[in-house]
Amino acid sequence: MAWPWLPCFLLSALTVSVAANMPPTFGQNMSFVNLPEDLPVGAVAFWMVVEDSNDVDLIYGISGSNAYFFNVTINTGEVKLAYPLDYETVPIFSITISASDPHLQVQKEMHVVVEDRNDNAPVFQNTGFSTSVNETLPVGSVVFSVLAVDKDTGSAGVVKYYIEKVIPNTLDSEHLFRIMDNGSIILNGSLSYNNKSAFYQLELKACDSGGLLNDIVTIQCSPPVFLSITVVDQPDLDPQFVREFYSASVAEDAAVGTSVLKVEAVDSDKGISDHVIYSISNSTRPGWFDIEADDGVIIVAGSLDREQLLEEDEEVQLEVTATERNLNIYGQEAKVSIWVTIRVMDVNDHKPEFYNCSLPDCSFTLQEAQDNFTGYVDEHASTRIPINGLTMVAYDPDKGKNGTFLLSLEGPDAGAFSVSPELAAGSVDVQVLVKESEMVDYEKKTEMVVQVVATDSMSKNSSIARVTIHLRDINDHRPTFPQNLYVLSVLENSPTGSVVTSSIHATDPDTGEWGRITYSLLPGNGEDLFEVDPDSGTVTVKNGTLLDRERQAVYYLTLQATDGGNLSTSTTLQINLLDVNDNPPIVSGSYNIFVQEELGDVSVTIQAYDNDEPGTNNSRLLFSLLPGPYSANFSIDSNTGLLRNLGPLDREAIDPTLGGRIVLTVRVSDCGVPSFSTDVNVTINVEDINDNLPIFSQSSYQFFVKERELGVLVGVVEAWDADQTEVNNRISFSLSGSGANNFVLRGSMLGSGRAEGHIWLPPDGSLDYETQALFLLTVSAENLDPQGHVATAGVNVTVVDVNDEPPTLDEDSLQGISVAENGSQHGQVAEVVAWDVDTEAQLEIQLVNVICTKGSVDVGSLCHGWFSVDANGSVYINQSEAIDYEACDLVTLVVRAYDRTTDPRFQAYSNNGSLLITIEDVNDNAPYFLPDNQTFVIIPELVKPSQQVAYVRARDNDSGSNGAIVFSILQVDFISKDGATIPFQGFFWIATSVEANVFTGSIELVTNLDSTLQGTYQVTVQARDTPSVGSAQSAQITLNLFTVDQSYRIRLQFSTPKEEVGANVEAIKAALAQATRTTVYVVNIQDTDSMARAPAQSYLDAYFVFSNGSALTLNELSLMIRKDQDALTQLLQLGLVVLGAQESQEEDQAKLLTSVIIGLGVALLLVLVIMIMALVCMRKSYHRKLRAMKAAKEARKTAAGVMPSAAAIPGTNMYNTERANPMLNLPTKDLGLEYLTSSSDLDHVSLNSLDDNSVDLDGNSQEIKEARPQHSPPELDPEPLSMVLSGGQGDTRGRQQELYFTNPGLDTTDL
Repeated sequence: MAWPWLPCFLLSALTVSVAANMPPTFGQNMSFVNLPEDLPVGAVAFWMVVEDSNDVDLIYGISGSNAYFFNVTINTGEVKLAYPLDYETVPIFSITISASDPHLQVQKEMHVVVEDRNDNAPVFQNTGFSTSVNETLPVGSVVFSVLAVDKDTGSAGVVKYYIEKVIPNTLDSEHLFRIMDNGSIILNGSLSYNNKSAFYQLELKACDSGGLLNDIVTIQCSPPVFLSITVVDQPDLDPQFVREFYSASVAEDAAVGTSVLKVEAVDSDKGISDHVIYSISNSTRPGWFDIEADDGVIIVAGSLDREQLLEEDEEVQLEVTATERNLNIYGQEAKVSIWVTIRVMDVNDHKPEFYNCSLPDCSFTLQEAQDNFTGYVDEHASTRIPINGLTMVAYDPDKGKNGTFLLSLEGPDAGAFSVSPELAAGSVDVQVLVKESEMVDYEKKTEMVVQVVATDSMSKNSSIARVTIHLRDINDHRPTFPQNLYVLSVLENSPTGSVVTSSIHATDPDTGEWGRITYSLLPGNGEDLFEVDPDSGTVTVKNGTLLDRERQAVYYLTLQATDGGNLSTSTTLQINLLDVNDNPPIVSGSYNIFVQEELGDVSVTIQAYDNDEPGTNNSRLLFSLLPGPYSANFSIDSNTGLLRNLGPLDREAIDPTLGGRIVLTVRVSDCGVPSFSTDVNVTINVEDINDNLPIFSQSSYQFFVKERELGVLVGVVEAWDADQTEVNNRISFSLSGSGANNFVLRGSMLGSGRAEGHIWLPPDGSLDYETQALFLLTVSAENLDPQGHVATAGVNVTVVDVNDEPPTLDEDSLQGISVAENGSQHGQVAEVVAWDVDTEAQLEIQLVNVICTKGSVDVGSLCHGWFSVDANGSVYINQSEAIDYEACDLVTLVVRAYDRTTDPRFQAYSNNGSLLITIEDVNDNAPYFLPDNQTFVIIPELVKPSQQVAYVRARDNDSGSNGAIVFSILQVDFISKDGATIPFQGFFWIATSVEANVFTGSIELVTNLDSTLQGTYQVTVQARDTPSVGSAQSAQITLNLFTVDQSYRIRLQFSTPKEEVGANVEAIKAALAQATRTTVYVVNIQDTDSMARAPAQSYLDAYFVFSNGSALTLNELSLMIRKDQDALTQLLQLGLVVLGAQESQEEDQAKLLTSVIIGLGVALLLVLVIMIMALVCMRKSYHRKLRAMKAAKEARKTAAGVMPSAAAIPGTNMYNTERANPMLNLPTKDLGLEYLTSSSDLDHVSLNSLDDNSVDLDGNSQEIKEARPQHSPPELDPEPLSMVLSGGQGDTRGRQQELYFTNPGLDTTDL
């Protein structure tokens, strides 16, 4: 009854379940997705958007061949990029996305569109470029073409080409080439193989036009490539001689074909080097020389003669021309010429000759050469007096020693004369001098003959000239006067011819011509006034008109009497002139007197004198005033000549035509007969007084002038003065008032007392309406008025405005601003303001230039597109994302203002202004370590705490706190030689310092290290910046610090004390470093143990470390020092004696101590043995003495005179018996020791050993010993002392060749 309802319930539940389980559906936007190819791996690419009405958890998935590009979070549908996208490889692909609930799954195909990004740099199609061009290539020609391809699309694929660098980097080559947008490289200047460069290398770069990459506009550039350009030389230059000057010398007797000089010219076109042909194109001596065309050797072509070149400085000038074999590029011969100087050297090929001439007027022609000469000389002429009339020159045309010759005299009269000079060179005037005056006697000979001989000092060739000397008779008496002084007188007005005296005569005892006397007046004072008759001696007036007592009252003349032999004597004539009145008075000076009207007085004395004899009427003077228009106003004293005015003088009363001048005539007369007089004019200038002022024609003046007009006339003012004199009525104008210095006032005279003043602007000056529009000036007219009175008038100058002023930038608007980099700011950042004082000015702001600098260094056009300036002065950011502090930290916008309405004659632009935009840094750069190839080595024994053991260097391209770096040590591990890694913490710390933006981290030791550890410390250092805003960035580096443990410590021992080793430690280290090529670290220098018996006095412990951290062992050090003999020699000189490791030294000391102990034990044992042997020997000696006593007793029993068969006792007259030893000298009595006769054979031998007192001198001693009786032992025991002295050898048979003596007195056998 209860089950019928169950089917109904199940059917309804099933229906509800089917209706509720609907499949999920993807959104309409899930058909495709656009993704940029620079999307980072791990970034969210998209979300799967699914609609599901069931409200259950979905599971998301991606499938298909391209599913590897993505990772999907199966619970959320978040899809992240798992593999990088590349537009250039797969621009679009499909994937299958799926979503499933617990019951159903749905799939959908999705297209992924990859968006291009500027992730590829241009790539040159080839990287090895080279070409050759002629040096004559025209400017503008294409040199080479390159091609670079960028896989990106759009502007990111548009390639631009740049020439980054031209090598060689000179001013000539900097802009020698340019590159076009299509990659064609154009020649921008002329080439020159010789003067510029024969090779160029261009560093080329290709950049795209920029595109988005990581949401930043980025420009990608290719790595640089290089284009090699070889310049091909062309024959466009003339050859050049290798030297600027050529000269040589050749002997004048050189044979034809002799080589003189070689000239050399080379082709200036270094890349062609054409062959050069030589020729002589001109010569001062044609035919003398020739030149070999191929090699340029100048040779002798004809006979040479130096003497023909005396006027040419003994030189021949040759013009040598060098011509290239081939024509140049212009079809012409390429040639060059040079003058070559060849000096012809002298050869002794001439002998001296005599010439009848005088130097320097000799031409040394054949006509002048002769061998006969004549001369004259007075008899008894003094020694060294030359012969008169002898013009003789000796000449040798040779040069130097070849032209030197000797002069001497020969002939019958050679003893009376000498020749001068005796030695000469070249040419010389020859003089024959009187040598013996007594031999030159006219009464004995009237004519003498000598021969002058000239002998060449080198060749001894000579020439002879005959000199005939004519002697002249001499006069040996002179005339005499009766008196030495004659006093005469004559009137000063005596006429010409008047006789002064006729009674003076001289006498001469000579006869004939020598006795004929002639009179004359010697030159002197009065010679032109008087004369004497040469025959009679009468003195007369020669020129009466010249006699003047006032000029000279007394004359002293010298009267000379001369005989026919020209011997003379003289006497003095005193002639006094008598006075007559023949001179008029003479007025001294001129008289021009100035006196002011009304105030001044005239008081002047006329100065006059008379040259006639003083104290007579002829010289007494009287003064008088001659009548005249104004003479009545003056008076003069007749005796003193004092002139005065009789009343006040009035300037206005004088005729204006006279100019204020009064002329008076004063007469001066003497009292002689006849009387003479002189008139003199006295000019009195009456000076005017300035009693009138100037007057202007107007009381004020109004003028107009345009601004900016240069040097124009502003206006004219006029004034006049009533005074008559120019000094009082001359008007001077001046201008005063505010701005008067802007004008120039030039005055000009119109007539007497009238003047004009022209007001001008200076030629280089003008007015400025904006500065001052109206000038209120005062013009002044004045003359030389002592009272300082001045007449004035007003002058108003109105300036007419012109639009002439340039605009001006407002400095406040040019204050620097700051803009953050990397797209931090946008829009307007500043506004430039300008103003203009002119009316109706229309201004606009213009951008003139953009200067990009980084650290005050120009970085080119990098920032040109970052900012823009509008005409209204607004400054905008254009490319915010492109602004990069690391590339450019300061942008300077050079702006100016422009007035569009400015007069064309004037400047319309303002001065340039600079708006400084400081780029603020953003922490967008991580620190980076600077590469350093340094190897760090730690010697634990030497390194102390706080000592630097290594360092790192890093930089951060950011600035300020963004670029400040702090170092820290992250981890320290020790890597042992067996590879085990041991963490070490707290052993090192790092200190940070900075210099020139380079941060240095000094790694220092905190505590001592274990010197026994062998391995490497690995220190990981972090460099972290410290930005004030944002997160910090860091970088890491791991350093290897190689350790050198104590096993590499080596000890060097020296023979010098430690002080000397310390003084030479640097030289020792240098020698060791030279031999080992290592760095030597000295640990310790100490003296060795003074008790040790060793050659070393001190030792030095050191390590020898290579730059890679390895160190030398003892054996390696020893080997390397032995290989370097120089270093070894130097070390030995510095005292090195032993090399050894420290451990070996310590082991040696232990061994030494052990050896000493063992030695002491052996010595003690030896002492015990010796003592025992000594006791044994003493006992044996005692027994021998007993036997010896018995032997002596037996010897005394022998009968006297009986020669026993036994040997005699040496040194005694007794013979021994068996076993007798007389050396003991014992009493001959029986001691009852017979029981000792049975002693052993050793004792028997020992007792008889004293019988042999012999000297072995040769090797036959052994044979003698063998010939002894049977009871003698075959071999004797060695004598102990002899054995010790001979080196302790017990067997004497091996030393038979040695010379030795055995002295029984010193025998030690008994011991």
